[in-house]
Amino acid sequence: MEWETVIGLEIHAQLSTTSKIFSGSPTSFGAEPNCNADIIDLGLPGVLPVLNEKVVEFAVRFGCAIDAEIANRSVFERKNYFYPDLPKGYQISQADLPIVGKGQVEIKTDGGKKVIVGITRAHLEEDAGKSLHEEFDKKSGIDLNRAGTPLLEIVSEPDMRSAKEALSYAKKIHQIVTFIGICDGNMQEGSFRCDANVSVRKKGEVQLATRTELKNINSFKFLERAINYEVQRQIELKEDGGSVVQETRLYDSENDETRSMRSKEEANDYRYFPDPDLLPIIIDDDFIKKVSLEMPELPDARNTRFQEIYGLSLVDSENLTSSVAIANYFEALIKKNCNVRMAANWIMSELSAALNKDGLDIKNSKVSADDLSVLLLRIEDETISGKIAKQVFESMWNGEGTADQVISSKNLKQITDDKALEELVKEVIEINSKQVENYKNADLDKKPKMIGFFVGQIMKKSHGKANPEKVNKILLEKLEK
Repeated sequence: MEWETVIGLEIHAQLSTTSKIFSGSPTSFGAEPNCNADIIDLGLPGVLPVLNEKVVEFAVRFGCAIDAEIANRSVFERKNYFYPDLPKGYQISQADLPIVGKGQVEIKTDGGKKVIVGITRAHLEEDAGKSLHEEFDKKSGIDLNRAGTPLLEIVSEPDMRSAKEALSYAKKIHQIVTFIGICDGNMQEGSFRCDANVSVRKKGEVQLATRTELKNINSFKFLERAINYEVQRQIELKEDGGSVVQETRLYDSENDETRSMRSKEEANDYRYFPDPDLLPIIIDDDFIKKVSLEMPELPDARNTRFQEIYGLSLVDSENLTSSVAIANYFEALIKKNCNVRMAANWIMSELSAALNKDGLDIKNSKVSADDLSVLLLRIEDETISGKIAKQVFESMWNGEGTADQVISSKNLKQITDDKALEELVKEVIEINSKQVENYKNADLDKKPKMIGFFVGQIMKKSHGKANPEKVNKILLEKLEK
């Protein structure tokens, strides 16, 4: 039997505000447990929440980015449920009247096919705290630092038909929210998390099948793995005559499997009702227009500009705009008058390799764009060769100084003096008389390959410092005499 996968994603993007959604508590990551929670976050009797205006602006900004409907009137509601890390007994969220309504994004599949994924809504809500289990023997600790942290929950339509498509969509949303500056996208710190709703149905069926929800996945790799596992589990279950239960499941990355957590609640289980402590949000058209006009450049627009202005290929421009940090790094090099092609190649090769090796994001690169620009300019002005530049970069990465400092301290400056190069060529020719004879007697089509031997000897003798272009020119003159 042929099966079709149906996937919808709920993405929680933590908004990059300095304070929480309803209180003045900081949102900084890494503080000691329960240091960033105040009486409002704890829901103590008599306190009143006050809406952070910045979160409204950020929600509208996202709505503009996906060409969505933006509500002029929006309402906060209480989502009632009991959980240890939710001391109030309810979460302030939005149900019937979210700020952002229907929108869409375009994604690409592996084969280059374009797929439109609808976005049902994007609503504001506060985060809950966090339960800690590892540090306690048969007990749990509660850290309420995250309580009240502003989230934008982005809910897609069930338009994705494979884990690959879901992955592409999640990366697209991640790209958008980071480019427009509303979320830092740090998945390790929980700033960007995904819930996946997964079901399978017989090929050709229209009605949606019973779904399961995979909760709080904080890695793109795990998202794809979790969906693939769950799809296979549901197919095997159905083919064995069983049925899928609507439930929330946890993805266990160590065992690469999903496990049942609890039955899946319906909306009416949460007893939503308008929060009596918060007035409706009124967003006029002038505010929406102002936000729209002040929007940062969107990733697709930046991708197109990179191709048109810098002459980059589609593949290169997509790589360089895969994150806002990479795009900014690239343009910082260009502003320093670095060669476009060279700048792109170095980011995607040497710099990328060094970052991956050390497990770093480009924002935390050990070599800044300013420092790398000097290195690239030294290649262009022939102070050093491209090969030597890699050696210099490694030293810079290890903290041994700037490009100029490393070049000077290690005496790596390229030999460009014609007389000095002629002496090197002369020495190599005299030592390798047999190879010279073979070269002169060789067919024309074999000579280019044979000359590589002499170039290699000269580069070895000069410790890689001889200018390759000049060496080739002088060699040809001497060998063809």
